[in-house]
Amino acid sequence: MCINSIGVLRPRAAQPIPNLLADDFRHPLDQQNTAILRVIPGLPEIGKLILGPVAEQVMLLENIASSVKVNDKQLPHLHDLITEASTILGLESPPDLYVRQNPVPNAYTLAIAGKKPFIVLHTSIIELLKPAELQAVIAHELGHLKCDHGIWLTFANILAMGAYSLPGLGTVIARNLEEQIFRWVRAAELTCDRAALLVVRDPDVVISLLMKLSGGCPSLANQLNVQEFLKQARSYDEASASPLGWYLRNAQTRQLSHPLPVLRAREIDQWGRSTQYKALVARKF
Repeated sequence: MCINSIGVLRPRAAQPIPNLLADDFRHPLDQQNTAILRVIPGLPEIGKLILGPVAEQVMLLENIASSVKVNDKQLPHLHDLITEASTILGLESPPDLYVRQNPVPNAYTLAIAGKKPFIVLHTSIIELLKPAELQAVIAHELGHLKCDHGIWLTFANILAMGAYSLPGLGTVIARNLEEQIFRWVRAAELTCDRAALLVVRDPDVVISLLMKLSGGCPSLANQLNVQEFLKQARSYDEASASPLGWYLRNAQTRQLSHPLPVLRAREIDQWGRSTQYKALVARKF
């Protein structure tokens, strides 16, 4: 840990990973579902329709008007976190970062064609998390940009917020298409959890933030136990191992925009012990 110029305690930056490519850490399910998404007929045209110039401008102006933009003079400790994380992941420059008043802990990325992408942090997630956990959240969002999730991530975020439904399509087709997009974004989230780990270099930090987003609040945060949450993840695997459990698990996740937190915790715990992860963080210039 180190203290910045305004006295805020924050994590000490890890070393950048030389020549880091998205495919170096992309989750296999992300690769698989991206390939499926790319061959769906007409999907790029639907995306362009929903994310047309008017929608893009509305989203951009709404964010500028209702949020606080972070820079080296405005909330500089957050500026330090995103700058460091961008450097570690090998991004040419960090995206814009905004803080928005909202009681629901959340963060999201919007990548608008022809515009600089931006990340939004809700005030409640800043209050809930420690500096290292908050940097992991920011790194997760940067992972979407590193992996060029782009237009489909924005598309999925809009659908998840209930701001749009697929126009001009039959109900069954639209539902199936939305399910496929959510299936893709759930896989993409697993990739971006890996990006978070590459920045903070501690699986417990990533698992801790997932636990807090599941059932944490500022008054309980110091009482939560990462190892107990991992035990909970293993018990979920056991409970869903039967044919009925498998069916219920799939029904439970079908309309979710994110994987279940216990499954994300299990995945990042396993990847943090993998030879792939260890080789990446040991890579030298």
